[in-house]
Amino acid sequence: MERKILWAPWRGEYVSKKRETGCIFCIPNSPLPDEEKLVLYRDQKVLVIMNKFPYNVGHLLVSPVRHVKELEELIEEELLALMKITRECVKILKKVFNPQGFNIGFNLGKVAGAGYPDHLHLQIVPRWEGDINFLTILDEVRLISHHLISTYRELFSYFQKVRI
Repeated sequence: MERKILWAPWRGEYVSKKRETGCIFCIPNSPLPDEEKLVLYRDQKVLVIMNKFPYNVGHLLVSPVRHVKELEELIEEELLALMKITRECVKILKKVFNPQGFNIGFNLGKVAGAGYPDHLHLQIVPRWEGDINFLTILDEVRLISHHLISTYRELFSYFQKVRI
């Protein structure tokens, strides 16, 4: 059987970058603009960032600002803030991308699929009918229809108006 190649040269900027060390959710104050860090929202309790390697357009990660591993370690104010900002994220994603549904949840622990098991975070993945295509079935490849920075810019203005 002849091997077929699907080219995606725009992905080169992601795979060629040096991988970050440390916790992606513990974002120090730095001169880097939020766009470069993909931060859409932050306050004293919660943080919303875009997933650099999304399953779908608008894949968001919501975490407490405090470095917390376990759900039961959250204080009431953090738990409430996580749910409130998750609700705002869903509203914004519906307005901007009109998804037909969402996968929303925690992967708690490495064996549960947590890419960063030491900092609790919630994933929000917008879904559309037919968004699982042959690429995912053949070789764990995902086709994302929007560039990451374009998606960030579309969402950012909405997140500037959020007050929880």
